[in-house]
Amino acid sequence: MVSKTDDIPASVPDCNPADLADEAQDGKQTNITHLKDSCGCGHSTDTAMVNGDGAHDHTEEAESKQDGNCEVDGGEDSNEQEVIVIQDTGFTVKIQAPGTEPFDLQVSPQEMVQEIHQVLMDREDTCHRTCFSLQLDGNVLDNFAELKSIEGLQEGSLLKVVEEPYTVREARIHVRHIRDLLKSLDPSDAYNGVDCNSLSFLSIFTDGDLGDSGKRKKKGNELEQIDCTPPEHILPNSKDRPLVPLQPHNKDWKPMQCLKVLTMSGWNPPPGNRKMHGDLMYLYIVTVEERHVSVTASTRGFYLNQSTTYIFNPKPANPSFLSHSLVELLSQISPAFKKNFTALQKKRVQRHPFERIATPFQVYSWTAPQVDHAMDCVRAEDAYTSRLGYEEHIPGQTRDWNEELQTTRELPRKNLPERLLRERAIFKVHSDFAAAATRGAMAVIDGNVMAINPGEETRMQMFIWNNIFFSLGFDVRDHYRELGGDAAAHAAPTNDLNGVRAYGAVDVEGLYTLGTVVVDYRGYRVTAQSIIPGILEREQEQSVIYGSIDFGKTVVSHSKYLELLDKTSRPLKVQRHNVLNEKEETVELCSSVECKGIIGNDGRHYILDLLRTFPPDLNFLPVDGEDLSPESQRQGFPRKHRHRLPCLRQELIEAFVEHRYLLFMKMAALQLMQQKANKDSSKTDAPAITETTETPIESNADTTQTQTAAAESSSATEVSIDGTSQTDNSTSAASHSEEKFLKPTPNGSLDPATTQNGECKSPLEDPKSREVVLNACKAVGSISNTSFDIRFNPDIFSPGVRFPDNSVEDIQKQKQLLKDAAAFLVSCQIPSLVKDCLDHSALPMDGATLTEALHQRGINVRYLGTVLEFVEKTPAKVQLEHLYRIGIMELITRCAKHIFKTYLQGVELSALSAAVSHFLNCFLSSFPDAVAHLPPDELVSRRKSRKRRNRVPGGGDNTAWASLTPSELWKNIASEAQSYYHFTIQCDNVDQVVEKYNLQKITLLREISVKTGIQILIKEYNFDSRHKPAFTEEDILNIFPVVKHVNPKASDAFHFFQSGQAKVQQGFLKEGCELINEALNLFNNVYGAMHVEICACLRLLARLNYIMGDHPEALSNQQKAVLMSERVLGIEHPNTIQEYMHLALYCFANGQLSTALKLLYRARYLMLLVCGEDHPEMALIDNNIGLVLHGVMEYDLSLRFLENALTINTKYHGPRSLKVALSHHLVARVYESKAEFRSALQHEKEGYTIYKNQMGEAHEKTKESSEYLKYLTQQAVALQRTMNEIYKNGSNASIMPLKFTAPSMASVLEQLNIINGIIFIPLSQKDLENLKAEVQRRQQLQELGKSDEPTEDNPLELEDKIPID
Repeated sequence: MVSKTDDIPASVPDCNPADLADEAQDGKQTNITHLKDSCGCGHSTDTAMVNGDGAHDHTEEAESKQDGNCEVDGGEDSNEQEVIVIQDTGFTVKIQAPGTEPFDLQVSPQEMVQEIHQVLMDREDTCHRTCFSLQLDGNVLDNFAELKSIEGLQEGSLLKVVEEPYTVREARIHVRHIRDLLKSLDPSDAYNGVDCNSLSFLSIFTDGDLGDSGKRKKKGNELEQIDCTPPEHILPNSKDRPLVPLQPHNKDWKPMQCLKVLTMSGWNPPPGNRKMHGDLMYLYIVTVEERHVSVTASTRGFYLNQSTTYIFNPKPANPSFLSHSLVELLSQISPAFKKNFTALQKKRVQRHPFERIATPFQVYSWTAPQVDHAMDCVRAEDAYTSRLGYEEHIPGQTRDWNEELQTTRELPRKNLPERLLRERAIFKVHSDFAAAATRGAMAVIDGNVMAINPGEETRMQMFIWNNIFFSLGFDVRDHYRELGGDAAAHAAPTNDLNGVRAYGAVDVEGLYTLGTVVVDYRGYRVTAQSIIPGILEREQEQSVIYGSIDFGKTVVSHSKYLELLDKTSRPLKVQRHNVLNEKEETVELCSSVECKGIIGNDGRHYILDLLRTFPPDLNFLPVDGEDLSPESQRQGFPRKHRHRLPCLRQELIEAFVEHRYLLFMKMAALQLMQQKANKDSSKTDAPAITETTETPIESNADTTQTQTAAAESSSATEVSIDGTSQTDNSTSAASHSEEKFLKPTPNGSLDPATTQNGECKSPLEDPKSREVVLNACKAVGSISNTSFDIRFNPDIFSPGVRFPDNSVEDIQKQKQLLKDAAAFLVSCQIPSLVKDCLDHSALPMDGATLTEALHQRGINVRYLGTVLEFVEKTPAKVQLEHLYRIGIMELITRCAKHIFKTYLQGVELSALSAAVSHFLNCFLSSFPDAVAHLPPDELVSRRKSRKRRNRVPGGGDNTAWASLTPSELWKNIASEAQSYYHFTIQCDNVDQVVEKYNLQKITLLREISVKTGIQILIKEYNFDSRHKPAFTEEDILNIFPVVKHVNPKASDAFHFFQSGQAKVQQGFLKEGCELINEALNLFNNVYGAMHVEICACLRLLARLNYIMGDHPEALSNQQKAVLMSERVLGIEHPNTIQEYMHLALYCFANGQLSTALKLLYRARYLMLLVCGEDHPEMALIDNNIGLVLHGVMEYDLSLRFLENALTINTKYHGPRSLKVALSHHLVARVYESKAEFRSALQHEKEGYTIYKNQMGEAHEKTKESSEYLKYLTQQAVALQRTMNEIYKNGSNASIMPLKFTAPSMASVLEQLNIINGIIFIPLSQKDLENLKAEVQRRQQLQELGKSDEPTEDNPLELEDKIPID
């Protein structure tokens, strides 16, 4: 039996919390969470969810997914039967290519013929072929046919590879493919952030593939001699934070040169008469042997011609070889090419596939070495054509993005295979669209795209490029004047994107949103959107048939839109409401007034401008004559914000509704109990507890109670029941039966008329019960009187929106609800975040993970100052130092980013690197008078006087940026912190800040670079020199875009994943493992091979493999997880650090000690770079390192790490914590190995005292500790005796041999498991029976509806906790 007591939530980064409903709940887990029938309707959840054609219709299904209250229980038949559909058995075919032996290839019936093409183009022996067809018995196979649809194709069929004649397109593809093969080991694409390449360094630390290295290195049983000394900068308390080790040197990247030059020839395109001889294009090649040749690509293949640089002679050269593949031709004319190309392909094929597969979205690296710029024909050609993605492979050239995005949404989704196909298509189009939009946005800012309104001033220009519409984030035409001008125009696109994300996740059939990507580049914000067909031909006034184009002065509505939007109103908690238009008529809406409905020429119903999808955040929206609730006011709200568009996050809305729902259940249960009691005591009048909405339910006591009660909600309900009626058990039972009608329906609202077994029961017959529900509804602010249903009116407090007189009462209610939600954020969510950081269930390590922790709980980043103030006031402030420091760092770098944005807008392109390096000097360098180096006019223009009217958005000849000084910048940062975050930073320069808040300059550099897209040269920077600035303009290599986009989800895979987690938590490891493997298949099916969610899946699988004793499999899965994390999240992302640690553990278990150490050293280095040494997670890394060093008998080194871990644990967990006791024990063991028994005894006594006080004398831990103390005392006495003997008798003493114990690997591994939260518990058969019975008992309780809590588990925290009773 296994338990995992890990308090590091390995939460998945960047996960869109729309899908994780209970995200904002307290991150702690209740002991066992069952996802059995939590759907709340009587019918089995499986049918509803998995097949999607149960009793809910599709929209309901989408909502339930969205709300997360309806989880799927795996393991039921509906899952099984559907899974079979996907796993058609594969079969093997033989492939015969010209010039090679036939080989076998495993294929699956779902694959397309094209996928076999891809495999052949990747295989070492056939990679040089691109233009061929596959033939079965002489018939050419259709590239786009699925294998199962091909007649006669079966196990063992022989497919022939037949060379086909080239066309210009095929010849280009061939040259491009050869160039890709030549560059396959070259990392420059990853550094330059192109073609979805990214870096990975794992293989350097594992010496290639992990699978075999273990077998290779162990010689017999003896310990391999390994060098364990870590580099100086990794040792505890080292102050040195070098940057260069971030990208260790990879010897494979020394390119083996195959050719000097391969480019298009200047003789292209072929003249007419040569075209008629079949010439397609000419190439110019210089071989390594310095031979200059000109090659003709013809329809039949490639041959040398007799042209030179200046003379065109297309005749074939002598001797003439014609080869179908360029590689064959080059191998014949250049021996060096032949040798190096073969070696290169061998190396390429040996790399782990995850090192070379493209990622779905581009990941940029903030550091890069100086890379030589080599000639590259394909790159040059790409730069000057608007090639995007793969349009040369698509008929009709440029892609109609809107059509693709909407068509994929319309694909059928009745069963699993259809849904997978649909989700895969949606995901693919989104990732292509994001790439295209990013490229376009950069082209727009770099001035390479013509505006569609070129006459207007640059800020007002709009652009169309490759069927995407681009607009800049400025307030054009005073559209946002009332809302805060440019600040509002800058915030609106991200709000809009959140709206698009939310509506996309609800996925209502027939309602369409635009593809939307927001790109920040060079100080400009660009919004890229797909184009509604026909919108450009007509005026906006004519096309908008729903909503308002002038912020609510004129408003129109449309019945079809109301019908469509009504389906989204429940999951998005949007209330239908009436507003007045300019003619004083009432218009009904089901969204904010800004949300516009336009029917495109394609007949689809589009909604756009979703910036007010979620209700306003009153804490940052002062409204005259409105007072916030006392909780908010105590914290100094409302505060003035830059703009008037601050919205609450969707996660907050979910958490708030969840919180109100618990309140509702408690009140209803309480009153029902009272009634019951009164009935029993034959009273007739029921004293119902009523609370009006006016009394703020958010009394602090209450919030804390509900928050702590989150985990024990079921018991909380019980308490109130038993507290009210001291009658016999029957009452309690009765209350359960009555609670049945209060079960949550799938969308989180509570419907008394629950559907049971698919038919509707009549509503509450009993008027008393009806009254109870009515009272409870009133008390929690539900919009319905018969069921729990909280929704928000997004138009409240919107300037310019007027409501009809008859809805005054309703509007008052809505205003109160908004105030309550704002108070809930301050009085409940922020304390809950801090509490989670205190008990380490939330563990932010850098700015990104802190932001994510805030967002998961629905806290906007503008509350960062409030969070920091809250931490300052917390009594346990010392234990929150890491949180405080990361918060301060995030706050400072965000302020710097705001300033940098406007700073960059005034810089012309030629001075960009000088300006960026100057800014970084002012921000980080101790050099007091950083002077900007204006670019010396290398190219002094002849006529200086000519005034150019610069039309590029990044134009402007000004050099105002050069006058920035460090003290001015820090003054601006302090005032920005005050005005934006309402937080006071007292400091005049970077050194004071670093000193006062204990920050690291290198970390500040990383945070600002990642946030602004700066890429710097990787070298050691001397920030502290007072004589010269740290950065020169040569150090700034590039500036990348920062991109926000929608992340489409693989919903079915996600449900399998959750069911798998649930099974694991119930202790059914095997079933859990199968479900998670299934989830992995589905994830791969939708996302392709690379994705953060696949990474999470692999990590959990590896953990399960490890727990179930399959170490090699654990190693293989974890290796994939590390590679994927490096590639998809970045080489120093906190998630990657954790993956490295897990991998080290599995390496150790597999006997690969040196690899385990290297991985741990890497993790420690990254951790130091990302957040410094003072962090709770560092204790875990150090304990791991210390234990492994103890295992290889490096005692002194081991002690340095273990004692550091002890210090950190004592600081962050308090001196009386069990973690500290364990730390003492680990240190004692090393002292014992060194035979320093006195120190060992001292530490073990500390540990013993903690165990005794915390667990009591009788606990096994206390007993173990006291046994160990006895043993140490004996050893110490024996040693003392021996020493005395020596003193007394001198050299002829008879010395008793002392037992010095080198630790066994098994004992070290056992301790490693414990500190990493994996505990193996030997259970007898009887224990197992008891456990099973207990699990079943809990399951039954759950089904009785006793705990009406949606599962408390944060679905993406991969923790395998199994309670031991």
